[in-house]
Parts: sequence; C-alpha cells; structure tokens
Amino acid sequence: MVINRDFYLKKLIERKANGMVKVVTGIRRCGKSFLLFNLFKNYLLQNGIPADHIIEIQFDDFGVKELRKAEAAYSFVKNQIKDKEPYYILLDEVQLLESFEDVLNGFLHISNVDIYVTGSNAKFLSKDIITEFRGRGDEVHINPLSFSEFMSVYKGAAFDGWKEFISYGGLPAVVLLNSDAEKSAYLKNIFQETYIADIVERNNVRGTAELEELLNILSSSIGSLTNPKKLADTFRSKKNVKISQETVKNYLEYLCDSFLISSSYRYDIKGKKYIDTPLKYYFSDIGLRNARLNFRQLEETHTMENIIYNELVKRDYNVDVGVVQISEKNESGTCSRVQYEVDFVVNQGYKRYYIQSAFSIPDREKMLQESRPLLKIDDSFKKIIIERDISRPYYSEEGILVMGIMDFLLDEKSLDL
Repeated sequence: MVINRDFYLKKLIERKANGMVKVVTGIRRCGKSFLLFNLFKNYLLQNGIPADHIIEIQFDDFGVKELRKAEAAYSFVKNQIKDKEPYYILLDEVQLLESFEDVLNGFLHISNVDIYVTGSNAKFLSKDIITEFRGRGDEVHINPLSFSEFMSVYKGAAFDGWKEFISYGGLPAVVLLNSDAEKSAYLKNIFQETYIADIVERNNVRGTAELEELLNILSSSIGSLTNPKKLADTFRSKKNVKISQETVKNYLEYLCDSFLISSSYRYDIKGKKYIDTPLKYYFSDIGLRNARLNFRQLEETHTMENIIYNELVKRDYNVDVGVVQISEKNESGTCSRVQYEVDFVVNQGYKRYYIQSAFSIPDREKMLQESRPLLKIDDSFKKIIIERDISRPYYSEEGILVMGIMDFLLDEKSLDL
C-alpha cells in the first residue's frame, strides 16, 4: 500500500536544481527513504527524466559495499554522467559513505547534478547535520504521518481513525500493521532498540537509566510546563535519584536534537518577549509516547494538545506557548497580577493565530472559561478554540472561531475559515 506524502514531495520539487544538497531528515521509520526513492523518483520519471539520469545508491545494500569508499563512490557517480543534461543523485544511508561530507561537497562542483540524501544514524538524525555542508545544505524535515495522511489509507470513519491514531500514532510501518498487538510490539521495540540506542551512541550517554526515566516523566506530563530544576527535583522526590540540573538539561537537548521530542517556549503576549523557562515538551509521534508508558495514561485531553502542536509544526508554523499577564481586582477590590495561559501562539510570516485546545465545551460556562485567556489579548489577530466534538465551525458571541478537531486536522486551510 502506498501512502502519499504530497506535502513533503512538493517541498523536494520546489527545491529542484537550487544548487544545494537536499538533506531529508527525521526520526527513523518516518518515511524518509520511501519519500526519496519511491515518491520523488516516480515524480522525476513521470516528468520526463530518463531512468539513466537518476543515479541511486543505497549504501546499506551489501551489494554496493565497495561504494562506501569515498573515491569509489565519487568515481561511480562521475562515470554515470554522459552528457550535459540534468542528473539526479539519490543517496540513502549516506552516513555509511566514508567522508560523506567531502564527497557531497565534491558533487556540488559538477554543474549538471542535483543531490538528494537521507541518513539514519545518530549523527545524521541531528539538527546540526546541515552545518556539515558548509552552508550549501537545504533541509527537508519529514514528520511521522499527520492525521490527514493517516486517514488517506485508513478504511473507516474519521472518529474511528482518530481513536486508532491517538493510540498508535503515525509511523508508516505501524499504520500498515493489522493488529493492536503487532502495533504495540513494534512501537515498544523500536523505541528501545533504535531511538534510545541512537541517542546513547551519538552523545556517549553513560546514565542510560536516568535518560530513560526522564523519558518516562516527560511521557507522563506532555503539555505541562517544566524545566531542568523541576525535573531534577522530581527525580529526587519521586525516584530517590540524585541528578544535576545540568545533566537533565543536557538530556533534554539530546532528546530534542534527535527529533524525538520538541520544546515550545513561552511568549509574553502583552510584553512581546520570550520567557526562558519553564517550557512545554511534546512528542513527535504520539504512538511512541504511548509505547513509552506501555499504553497507560491515554488521556485524550493531553494527547489532543500534542497532536494539534504536531500539526501546526508540520504546516511550517512557529509555535509558542502564550502567556497573558494583566492586573485584575480580586473580590476585596485589591489589584493583583494575574497570568493566563494560551495553549499556542502560532506565527507564519505576517499571520498570527491564538489557539486553545479544549477537549469538550458542554455549556456556556465552559465556553467562557476557555475563552477568557483569548479575550484578555488586546490585538486583532484571530483567536481560535479547537474542540473534539462539534459538527461544524462557528464563531462565538465574542468573535472566537470554534472548530472541531476533525475540521482542523483534515483541512490545511482551516485556520483561515
């Protein structure tokens, strides 16, 4: 079964012949190789590129082991170029190539080649990989399947698909498995044997038990504000383990650097400035988060917030946690400083949206409660509440756009309704 990734395919197409190495990054098993060697290659063939002008090397194939030597790979590619027409070089697991940075930079000096690479060892999963190409690398980051991509192959109603998605997430291999037992086993195994192993290898982590416990804590508290001090205190109070704030800070950076989790900074909306700490952390795939907790704690409220965050990031928005600080009078008439939280402050160019995630709004009182932080913002940018169950979008009496999670996830233009 083919799962189309049109959003990412378009990004590769837009970057054709831009003079840079297109580097496809993302966590393991999110579909990087399939995007490049199936979807993008088919696009090239269907648009008139001759097959002999597409040069492919998959370095994890034992049959091309000799091409892992730098000079052998460079010579092989050079010998395939017979004319001045465009050639497309597609390289998979490029970290297995000796001195791959130098080889790729060498290819950049060939005027009629366009270069695309993927990789999946610990180094290549890092956000800093683009620096290896001396300013001539162009990253296309691919995420696990979004809900709309998931639903493109799910055979069933949207809310049945939602129940499946919030449990097992969007890794393509998981989506294509049949039973709950298979999905669960796959996720638990890949988390332990692949993702943790990558982080330990790349960063020479010695305190593996502490790293895994930190993952457990983060998994149990997605969408909660925290910082290294608070987490270190949790280790001491709940686990009777002494760990320094600096070590926790390093571990958090390793997890973010590997794309396994993402951090969201707090933004003071009225003061127009960032607040360094605490931050919120979200998992790049909710199925991996659930597997970490052995599929306990499947609270739909926090899961929904995580999925909204991932969807916003996938759509190339910059996403922060909003803070609104104002002075209010209490019951005794005394003014005090009050702080409200807005789940997401979403920016893209000149656009900005303020978004609240609300699992359910059964009555007017709940609507006012969810609206209050948004109504404390005194600018004209659109304010939105995303709820799980409503049948169609509408505007509240206060001018807030209220939409259901299905409308938001299945329509990429939903924020502009």
